[in-house]
Amino acid sequence: MNIYINGQAYSLDHETKVTINSALNIFFTEPQQSTYAVALNGDFISKNDYDTTDLKSGDCVDVLLPIQGG
Repeated sequence: MNIYINGQAYSLDHETKVTINSALNIFFTEPQQSTYAVALNGDFISKNDYDTTDLKSGDCVDVLLPIQGG
């Protein structure tokens, strides 16, 4: 199974059930202390749904981090 996280392809065991939360564990190598938003195929996903939203091959996950500036 192939998924894309912020445009980068990840090849995963096709028998493994992959959720938004498990995809985030692949993407973030260290625990995050800032907030972030997640979109699946362009639709934002509530944090409450990260554990219950299953991914399928070809899905695109976008992780959006806040940007500070002035």
